[in-house]
Amino acid sequence: MKRQGIRASGNALGLAPALWESPFLRACRGEPTPVTPVWLMRQAGRYMEHYRGVRAGGSFLDLCKSPARCAEVAVFARTFLDVDAAILFSDILVVLEALGLPLEFTEGGGPHLPQPIRAAAQVEALGNPAQAAADLDYVYQALRLTVAGLPPHIPCIGFCGAPFTLAAYAIEGGGTRQFAQSKAFMYRESAAWHRLMEVLVSALALYVNHQIAAGASCIQIFDSWVGELTREDFREFVAPHLSRLIAHIGAGVPVILFGTGTGHLLDELIACGPDVLGIDSTTDLAVAGALAARHGVAVQGNLDPCLLLAPRPRLLAAADRVLATAHSASGHVFNLGHGVLKQTDPEQARALVERVHATSTASGRA
Repeated sequence: MKRQGIRASGNALGLAPALWESPFLRACRGEPTPVTPVWLMRQAGRYMEHYRGVRAGGSFLDLCKSPARCAEVAVFARTFLDVDAAILFSDILVVLEALGLPLEFTEGGGPHLPQPIRAAAQVEALGNPAQAAADLDYVYQALRLTVAGLPPHIPCIGFCGAPFTLAAYAIEGGGTRQFAQSKAFMYRESAAWHRLMEVLVSALALYVNHQIAAGASCIQIFDSWVGELTREDFREFVAPHLSRLIAHIGAGVPVILFGTGTGHLLDELIACGPDVLGIDSTTDLAVAGALAARHGVAVQGNLDPCLLLAPRPRLLAAADRVLATAHSASGHVFNLGHGVLKQTDPEQARALVERVHATSTASGRA
């Protein structure tokens, strides 16, 4: 099954004209825009005092399971920054918990899965994908509330983790730099690896389509760790599953595929069928943009998030360079090459957004 591209699907969701013609969705479709749209990964997070106040007294996972508070932080961040899209506030790992893997977040230590998958029998013991997607109703509630709190011309992005990145978390039991357990499982238990990926894709496809039904007008797939793979391993162990996930996402909804350290995989990622390729800060945006344009794919990215910690003039000059580099791309959504860092001054982020809008308008982005 091959997904019909967003440009051919048209307004399959029947979105209101103001939303369908928003700069963000137009850029995702590779259409001319009056201004380069911008949003920031992790735009609602610990760097904002408002977020810290909303989360106070509870865990991160508690916040993720509180639809009203998720919507509040997502809408506040969109309004404060004046970005061109909001994004659902949640975490990619809630799908693993719904499939039966215990999940916890340690303060300052990140996510931890205390019962990692290390054997084929554990894959077979995972929960039913349809039930897992149904059990994530708190996410869909958060999305509906977020959309209701946005101006009618502002899209809301839904998201999920990619099959490889979720599988790696499930096998490693948390963050890692070496991926030794994941790759050993992939090589030694190949049948179980592919079965795990099939379960994940089945759950994720249902999950993101529920998000679309709840009001998401774009889906971003976070494959944060896929850059750790060789081209050969990507083709054998990941590409068929990632392609199947993208193919099952509803028509008319742009799909952004984002990974880090993926400069060697750009053509392979494009072949999986996304409408927009997210580019991290280490990848040459000019090269990626030119390659993507040949396939009718837009790009998103790719300012180094550490530049938000730099003096304001350096930050703004760097933003101008990103805009200039992406000018020939077939659609460009300005973003960071990864998420906003917790040390960031929110006023820096707001100044960045203002600069992107001003510079792209003055240069005649369309």
